[in-house]
Amino acid sequence: MKASKIAYKPVGLALGAVSGMLAGALSKQAWKLLGHDEDAPDATDEDRGWGEVLLAATLQGAIFAGVKAAVDRAGAAGTRRLTGTWPG
Repeated sequence: MKASKIAYKPVGLALGAVSGMLAGALSKQAWKLLGHDEDAPDATDEDRGWGEVLLAATLQGAIFAGVKAAVDRAGAAGTRRLTGTWPG
């Protein structure tokens, strides 16, 4: 394994935690923008219908994937600027 990959591991883990928190906050805001006052439903929420649960899960997954990709890419680009090597 390249030294740059090993050195990037802690940075990647920290960025992953930040991206998860950011994605969660964005998901909540997106759910509210869709006209829902409450938190997005969980899969085991008995009082919510299939459509609402699946829509919430799809929205949350898409936002999480987009935020994670953007944060990972920015972290890798920043590492390259600092070290001259791409961490991947």
